[in-house]
Amino acid sequence: MKKLLLGAAISLATSLIPAQASTEAASDTWQQTVAKAQGQTVYFNAWGGSQEINDYLRWAGRQLQTQYGVTLKHVKVADIAETTQRLLAEKTAGKNGGGSVDMVWINGENFRSMKQSGLLYGPFTKQLPNWEYVDKSLPIDEDFTEPTDGLEAPWGVGQLVFIHDKQTLNNPPQNFSELLSLAKAFPGKVSYPQPPEFHGSSFLKAALIELTDNKEALYQPLDSEKDKAKFDQVTAPLWQYLDQLHPVSWQQGKRFPSGTSETIQLLDDKQLLLAITFNPNAARAAIEHGNLVETAQTYAFNQGALSNIHFLAVPWNASAKEGALVAINFLMSPEAQARKADSSIWGDPSVLKHSALAEGGAQGFSLFKSIPEPHPSWLTALELEWQKRYGS
Repeated sequence: MKKLLLGAAISLATSLIPAQASTEAASDTWQQTVAKAQGQTVYFNAWGGSQEINDYLRWAGRQLQTQYGVTLKHVKVADIAETTQRLLAEKTAGKNGGGSVDMVWINGENFRSMKQSGLLYGPFTKQLPNWEYVDKSLPIDEDFTEPTDGLEAPWGVGQLVFIHDKQTLNNPPQNFSELLSLAKAFPGKVSYPQPPEFHGSSFLKAALIELTDNKEALYQPLDSEKDKAKFDQVTAPLWQYLDQLHPVSWQQGKRFPSGTSETIQLLDDKQLLLAITFNPNAARAAIEHGNLVETAQTYAFNQGALSNIHFLAVPWNASAKEGALVAINFLMSPEAQARKADSSIWGDPSVLKHSALAEGGAQGFSLFKSIPEPHPSWLTALELEWQKRYGS
C-alpha cells in the first residue's frame, strides 16, 4: 500500500510542480531503488557462448558489488528461448513473485513472446538515470517491428557481417549469389551456424531479404497456418539457394558450425574462407585476443548488414527487481558502455550518444549500412521449415 501511495504522490507532483522539483523527486525515487538493491543477488540470463562477453560480465559484476553491493550472477544459456519457456512455466504455475530470473538479455522474437505473454516488468527505462545518455536516433522504440514500450533497455548494436582473411581471400563475395559461386569454386570452404542458433537464423533472414522478390511481406505479421501459400511463395528462392549451397558447403551440409565462435576458429584454421558474426568490430576484437591473424577484417555485403539493437529486461516476477534496475543502469553508463565498445575487451557498439561515450573514454566505432529485421513471426516459420528440410 505504501508503494502505491508513493507512486501516486510522485505522479501528482510531476504534473503540478516545476521541472527541477520533478527531477529531484525522480532522483529521490532512484536513490530508494539503489538502497533496496543493496545486498540483492541478480540472476542474469544471458548467452554464454563468448569468452570475451563472459569476461566483460565478470568485470561488471565486480563493479556492481563494489559500487552498489549488488551481486550479479551470469546464468549462461545457449538460447534465451529456454528462459522464455521457464518464465512461461512460472506464469502458468501462478508464481508471480520470487522468480528464478531477475534480468534477461533479449531481442526480437524472444522479446515479442515475453511481451505478449505478460512476462516483463515495466515500463522502467525512463526511471534509469543513464537513460538521458542514450542515442535516441537509434531504432530503440521498436524491436523487430515490435514496440518496446519501455519494457526493455537498449544495451548494444548488432549487425550481421562476415570476416575474411585478406591474404587468403582478398576479393570476398559481395552478395549471396557470389557466396554461392565461391562455395562452388572452393568446395567445403563455406558454411553458416545451424539454426535455430542466433547467427544461423540471421543468415537465413539476410539471404531471404536479398533473394526474395517480395521483401515487403517480410515486415508484416505471418500466420504460419493461414498464410502458408504466401510463406511458400516468398521463401521458395531461399530453399532453392540452400539446396545448391549445402552440397558444396563445409561437411557437405551434413553438419554445421555451432555458432560464431566455431566459424571464427574454422576461419583461423583455414577450414573456412568466411566467418559470420553479429558484431561489426568482431575481427578487431578477435585479433586483439589472438584468435585471428592481423590480416582478418570484417565487412558487409553490398545490400548492407541486417541490424538490430539488443536489450536488457526484467521479468514480471523477478526476486531482485531493484538490483536488476541498478545493474541495467550501470551497464548503460558511459563507463560500462565505453569498456564494452573497446575492441580489446568486447567491441560491441554502444547505444549512447557519442558525446557521452567520449566521456567514458571510448575510441569510437563504425557501423555498416543497415537493413532492418523482418517481423519475428517470419523467423519462427523459417526455423521450422529449415529443420524440416535440413535438420535431420
